Amino acid sequence: MVLPPYHPRKMAPTRDFRESIVERAQEDAEFRVSLLRRSVECILGGEMEVGKWMMRSYIEAAGGFDALGAEMNKPPKSVSRMFSASGNPSLANLSLILACMQKREGVRFSLREDDSAPARKRAA
Repeated sequence: MVLPPYHPRKMAPTRDFRESIVERAQEDAEFRVSLLRRSVECILGGEMEVGKWMMRSYIEAAGGFDALGAEMNKPPKSVSRMFSASGNPSLANLSLILACMQKREGVRFSLREDDSAPARKRAA
């Protein structure tokens, strides 16, 4: 399937838009936590590019890659690359990042079954 040039998946957010998101997240803790939560939901839902973009915005608002790299004992540039367009964070790194972010924000995410999803047949 060829996407038209104006399709949201083909259009990178403008720098001004990203700056607006980061600025609001820096000023509004509830918005910042919502941004983190939504990035996790996107990643778990298979929308990796959107989730990485949101996570990158969250990290920039929550102290930046230098601070996160120090918490993780990893070079900040390495952490930054994980959330680039071609980045592919390992599950171990993603888990460590989420643990750091949850601790920093004082929140704890958990999974729950979606009651609205169609019931799956169980194997006999």
